[in-house]
Amino acid sequence: MQYPNIRNLREDHDYKQRELAEYLNVSQNTYSQYETGAIELTAPTLIKLSEFYHVSVDYLLGLTDKPTKQ
Repeated sequence: MQYPNIRNLREDHDYKQRELAEYLNVSQNTYSQYETGAIELTAPTLIKLSEFYHVSVDYLLGLTDKPTKQ
């Protein structure tokens, strides 16, 4: 499963993969694999990204087009 909203959010905020990898305490390669879907995101990672971007986990997963939390 790919996660285009995660990549789009990162690019929209002008963050580098390295910066998000540091925030998540993973390697840049691991973060890159999150974006492409080569590695499935864990619940704790999704929660951290949701809090970081102030969006819902559903948005990160592509289950809704509305980024705000309900």
